[in-house]
Amino acid sequence: VIGSANSSNTLALERVARSAGCPRVFRINESDELPDNLSGTVGLTAGASAPEELVRAVIARLAPRRGVETVTVTDEDEYFPLPRELRDLLRALSGALAFSLGAPSPGHLPSDVPDDRSRAASDVLDSLAS
Repeated sequence: VIGSANSSNTLALERVARSAGCPRVFRINESDELPDNLSGTVGLTAGASAPEELVRAVIARLAPRRGVETVTVTDEDEYFPLPRELRDLLRALSGALAFSLGAPSPGHLPSDVPDDRSRAASDVLDSLAS
């Protein structure tokens, strides 16, 4: 289980793995915390705040000889909108830009702001790191 010891989500995933009968369950924060003696089938899950980059690093460290099989039990569709302050700032900037160019103010988010419902949070965070 990838995630912090103070994350209730991560601790819940750890409990689920144990109650499902996993013989060995580890919670790690970094890929170098993986035990060296892992073999056979290894299940991997991550807490909600675990960065996608860290998940990829753990998979790379495991270096599976037979590849990786993604098993999806549930699809999460939690929506976290932009904070109100940021939406208000974008509206204000859009209005100021429209005013300075002599165009009517759109009164809503600019069209070049991506639809945040269609992008995964991990993709947004990855794009910020680039």
